[in-house]
Amino acid sequence: MHLIDRKDFGLLVLRLGTGGVLFAHGAQKLLGWFGGGGIEGTTQAMEHMGFRPGRPSAIAAGLGEAGGGALLALGLATPAAGAAAAGAMAGAVAVHAPSGFFAHGGGYEYPAFLGFAAAGLGLAGPGRYSLDHLTCHRLDKSVTVLLAFAMSATAAAAVVSRRTAAVAADAAAPASAESGQDEPTEPEGPTGVA
Repeated sequence: MHLIDRKDFGLLVLRLGTGGVLFAHGAQKLLGWFGGGGIEGTTQAMEHMGFRPGRPSAIAAGLGEAGGGALLALGLATPAAGAAAAGAMAGAVAVHAPSGFFAHGGGYEYPAFLGFAAAGLGLAGPGRYSLDHLTCHRLDKSVTVLLAFAMSATAAAAVVSRRTAAVAADAAAPASAESGQDEPTEPEGPTGVA
């Protein structure tokens, strides 16, 4: 007879590692911890990357990472935590995708791995050594898994689509300015101010 179930212990280790890394990244964004830019720096970075408006995007990314990571580590509301973290990582993958797969070239390898690990934990469940287990899995039901992942996938698809359109518009703006095709402007009002 084993004192510790290997599968449940493995899930605990994976939850602590994945959740801890996600929490740290989210804390950088929200609080400026661990050398991060905090909410103001993250807002500017999000705007620069095409996530608009920047502040709500910064808050959503930070909460998805920090909140999802903390909940994963604790094993509480594991499906929602995994889905939220995976959704946040989908946005990061979109940013890094033009640089290819491998992280050493700026690619999406690292956020994809974190997203898959978080999603896997959300789908598999937290195991016995978790708060979900202590609460009789009240927040870890099959319907929660379906709803959490459907909502996260829908939100991530909308955010990434909106960002893709913003990046394309930003790329087209200098081209139209160089060709002399400026955006139409509104006529000036009677005081000379548009």
